[in-house]
Amino acid sequence: MSAIKSLRDLLVDELRDLHNAENQLIKALPKMAKAAAHDDLREGFEEHLEQTRGHVDRLDRCFKLLGMAAKGKTCHAMKGLVEEGKEAIDDDAPDAIRDAKLIGAAQRVEHYEIAAYGTARSFAQTLGETKIADLLQETLDEEGETDQKLTALAETINEEANSSSEEDED
Repeated sequence: MSAIKSLRDLLVDELRDLHNAENQLIKALPKMAKAAAHDDLREGFEEHLEQTRGHVDRLDRCFKLLGMAAKGKTCHAMKGLVEEGKEAIDDDAPDAIRDAKLIGAAQRVEHYEIAAYGTARSFAQTLGETKIADLLQETLDEEGETDQKLTALAETINEEANSSSEEDED
């Protein structure tokens, strides 16, 4: 790993981290979609998979603008978040409970991405890299919309999970 000696180096490091994170997510989202019982949740995961592919394309464009390759960094945070998603997938719980758990895992991913994209965008803005900042803002907006959709789905699914829990207690 090379030393980070400038804000530009830090931006590149952040972009590499995000690139790896998004690629990990591309592998995880189909599994989450398959595990989701609620149709809207499954469709949401499938839709976000397509969006995530677009996020990787945008990151590739950022690297091209910087004259660099998108290589060499493992996002350990996403690795842990994906593992939490796997725990939700493997959970032998009623469908609505597992779906609620999947939403929680997905929202943790979105919140991580929102923080990381916001950080990278701020670096790009400070460096005067407006095209990169705009590309990152585009993705940041989509991540925020996904988080809002998950919150709306959670309202319905959490009620279903609560109802299924109350039925189990009777």
